[in-house]
Order: sequence, then C-alpha cells, then structure tokens
Amino acid sequence: MHHPNHQSRSIFGPPRRSRPAGVMAGAVAGVAAVALLTGCASSTDAGTPDDGRLEALAAFYPLQFVAERVGGDLVDVTNLTPPAAEPHDLELSPAQVRSVGEVDLVLYLEGMQPATDEAVAARAPEHVVDASAVVDETTGGSVAASGDPHFWLDPTLLIPVGHAVADELAAVDPDNADAYAAGADALADDLTALDGEMESGLAACQGATVVTSHEAFGYLADRYGLEQVGIAGIDPEVEPSPARLRDVRDVVEQEGVETLFFEVATSSSVTARLANDLGVATDVLDPLESRVDDGKDYLEIMRANLAALESGLACE
Repeated sequence: MHHPNHQSRSIFGPPRRSRPAGVMAGAVAGVAAVALLTGCASSTDAGTPDDGRLEALAAFYPLQFVAERVGGDLVDVTNLTPPAAEPHDLELSPAQVRSVGEVDLVLYLEGMQPATDEAVAARAPEHVVDASAVVDETTGGSVAASGDPHFWLDPTLLIPVGHAVADELAAVDPDNADAYAAGADALADDLTALDGEMESGLAACQGATVVTSHEAFGYLADRYGLEQVGIAGIDPEVEPSPARLRDVRDVVEQEGVETLFFEVATSSSVTARLANDLGVATDVLDPLESRVDDGKDYLEIMRANLAALESGLACE
C-alpha cells in the first residue's frame, strides 16, 4: 500500500503539501471533564467500574468503536475526546490525566494528540495499545512519516488494531480471553465485509479525482485507487491561497470533477463558493475523527461515505 510522505508538525500537521492526505488542526478549548459517548457510562476518575467490568480509555472515536466491539459487555469504554470536537488539539483535565494511569487499558495513536501522548508518558499505564505501532507493523510503513493519521479510513487497518486490543484485554483479564478474541474476530468480519462493499462500489472509479475540503482521505484514496486533492491542504482552518484555488480549479476542469466534498464538522464556505463558481455539486465526507451523529457507528458512517463517493465521483 502506498502512502505519501509529508513533513510534520509534532508528528501530524503543517507544513503541508498539496497531495494527498493530511490532518485537521482546528482549535478545541480545554476539556473540563471526560465526555461519555453512547454506551460509555463510566468515569475516568476511577480504575474499575462498580459493576466489575474492565475500564478502557480511547483517545478518539474510531478507537472507541474498536474497544467497544472487542470488549463487548465486559468492558466500559470512555472516549477522551468530546462528541463532535476536533481531537488533534485536545487538552486534558488533571482528572483525565490521572485516569490514564488508573484504567485497565489505554488505546491511543501516538503523535496525533500531544496531550494524550504526554499523559501516557507521565502516567505509564500498564496496558496500552498504540494504534500507530500496530498499523506500522501491519503495513511495513509509518503512520507518522506519512503525515496522515487517518488510517481508519482504510477499514482493513482497523482489523489488526482490534486483535491487539483483544490480546491486551486478555492480559488484563485472562478468564475472558476467548470472549475478547471472539469480539475481535466478529469486528474483523464486519470490517472485511465493509472493505468488500467499498472495493466493489468504487471499482468503476479507479483513478478518479476526489476533491476534498482538506486532505484527510489519503488512506481511503490509496486503498480504493482514487486520487485525492485537498482545497485547503492539511489544515482545514487555514484559508487556501489564491494560487491554491487556481490549482484546484485547473484540476476540476481538466479531470471533469463533478462534486467537491467538504467535511461534516468543518466550514464549507470556501468549498461551496468554489463549487458554485465552477458549476459543480457539493457533498459531505466524514473523516470519522469524532462522532458527530451518535445514532450512527463507524460502519454506518463509512457506508454513507461510500454512497457519497459513488454518487459524486466521475466514474466509468
């Protein structure tokens, strides 16, 4: 699998290049208390819930999804990133930092959230899964070197993360090792099915250009043979330069692009104006860094992304 190389800020961030993938870097205010998403009823102030379940911390939504699927009813999962928040600039309260050293398992992506990296280094939890290390071992590449943390937009790369979570939960709770392994296997089956749907649905779109508001979809593009062009580059909060807009305009006209895609959690004003000027449509892609709609899980959101791509790309 090919992933482009980017320079990085910390690990993931500016300076940026025009293709293909990068990271969001919007601002998030300090988090005063942990956010509890659907199915997450525990507090990060304690180690083990009163009901006897293990307690896990996930740094942001796709990792929460994996931990919930693998742990099932045996594990209470808390997401450190509040709903609909931009996770890259997350700040942690003192209670959240303490909780990193108290829970049974911490699941994070080294380099994506400096505050989480610092908390893991300071609190040294006994059981940790660093998703970047798992993905690097799987692909033989480097998530950090690619400049793009959004590996989960390739569904197949969440499969080994699920197995790593199962192994670490089994180390904490050997009596339920078979249940965790079964949860990881069931997750793998669902992700494999999703990958098949996306491969089939985008088979006619090989080489098609996906123009996105910013470059968060490199792993998806690489997996399914698409070419990503970001209007704003890595940072969605930075207005693209006139030169960049001219470049994107040229790509749209030369490649016969029919739709410009913006993200569900970011401003669409620049993308909408450009689409209006060019006489093309707009649609939404979700990078899944945060869970904007708690009524839909990872699988459903990815299928919505697939539907948007199928209808919006110039495919033959």
